[in-house]
Amino acid sequence: MKIFVAKLNFSTDSDSLQRLFEGYGEVTSAKVIMDRDTGRSKGYGFVEMTHEDDALMAIMELNNSEFEGREIVVKKSEPRD
Repeated sequence: MKIFVAKLNFSTDSDSLQRLFEGYGEVTSAKVIMDRDTGRSKGYGFVEMTHEDDALMAIMELNNSEFEGREIVVKKSEPRD
């Protein structure tokens, strides 16, 4: 299951994002999206988890929680149109 994570601290990297979600289950990938021109974080990212139950628990517990000094938004990723 793919999860969207927003309002990340601009210093958050993909490794720290992965470690956060590993507390809830197996993470297959975690990526903070970077601006191509500046190389700086855009403040959001995506996490993919193997098991849907683990992903749903992570969403429920991490949404509106504090991570690295910011209150993050965590929700199921919706496909782009």
